[in-house]
Amino acid sequence: MALTDTAVRKAKVGSKQYRLTDGQGLYLLVTSNGKKHWRLDYILHGKRKTFAIGQYPAITLAEARNKRDEARRLVADGVDPVQQRRQDKISAAAAADNTFAKVSERWFEKMRSNWSDGHIESIRQRLNNHILPYIGFSPVGSLNALTLHSVLTRLENAGKLESAKRVRIIMSQVFRYAIAAGLAERDPAADLKGVLRVSKPKPMAAIVSPEEIGALLRAIDGYQGEYSTKAALRFSVLTFARPGEIRRAEWREINWIAREWRIPADKMKMRRDHVVPLSVQALQVLRGLHKLTGQGKYLFPSLRSASRPMSENTVLAALRRLGYSKDEMTAHGFRAMASSLLHEEGYDPMLIELQLAHRVGNAVAAAYNRAERIEERTGMMQEWSNLLDRLQGKNVVDSKQGEKAG
Repeated sequence: MALTDTAVRKAKVGSKQYRLTDGQGLYLLVTSNGKKHWRLDYILHGKRKTFAIGQYPAITLAEARNKRDEARRLVADGVDPVQQRRQDKISAAAAADNTFAKVSERWFEKMRSNWSDGHIESIRQRLNNHILPYIGFSPVGSLNALTLHSVLTRLENAGKLESAKRVRIIMSQVFRYAIAAGLAERDPAADLKGVLRVSKPKPMAAIVSPEEIGALLRAIDGYQGEYSTKAALRFSVLTFARPGEIRRAEWREINWIAREWRIPADKMKMRRDHVVPLSVQALQVLRGLHKLTGQGKYLFPSLRSASRPMSENTVLAALRRLGYSKDEMTAHGFRAMASSLLHEEGYDPMLIELQLAHRVGNAVAAAYNRAERIEERTGMMQEWSNLLDRLQGKNVVDSKQGEKAG
């Protein structure tokens, strides 16, 4: 006779364990310590076996019957339900250890030595903000193009087309790593290539007219905020290095004798060492700054912690404070400003590109140019600083004497 919920619930504990049979091999084993266990007896390949379904009341009578039916279907197919459950647990554990979040972390740690600090920061932010909250918990091998497309659609609908493009590339790189590790069979992110809307490149907002540059320089001189922020603004104008390179500049990279700032390859976008000749004006900025931050690691440390570099928004916020909107001037705009004026001044375009640390020709030519044109670049950087002084209405610095000349 089949069991009832009442019979199961009221089954009394005896001095010895006993069974209450339900049918088709299912029974309730009532032990002498008061525990009630669901068991299923079955025969597979001529051997009698027992499958432990679970304990009552965590597993109800109805649930025990469902699990019995599932187990019997496996047996009918020649599959041992005990072995299948063990395999399911192994697979579940593997899936838990191979979520997209955990696989992406292993990929990130493996690849980060090849990246600049800025690229590391960018990848981490995109993972944390745009990828992991949506698919981080999913086993990497279970994800498909439809799920990934929903991640990208969020960015696309917000008008962040370039971010969507970068996020797809990151996801694709993680999947390729997972394939190599045997954790995924294919890269579903590759299916989405060409599916997203393409953003129209917009030039970085920059001030390029001499009159407006002079006004900007005077505004920077009158900046009333943190001294280190004012120094960062001034240093950005004088060196026109990338904002990330300036933020993460370290005092150990400054060669006071050679009057150079040597940026190591791991901080550079092009993954090559880069030399920035320091004009008299740039050295004056650094001497004043050294009194404030020279005992620490960074030229421009975070205002909250000297162990971290200045925030990427600090210079941008300072420009806004000076009254310049995002459509007028950006931190990256100092590079466009320098490029525009130096070209107008008639400097060799190759020399300007070298100082901007753009890729120029093949690796051999680039190495030759960096080695042989440093004197020309040094002269150009001093003349650039002098040009800025003239635009601001200052006397021009004599680079040889380091004094004001009329």
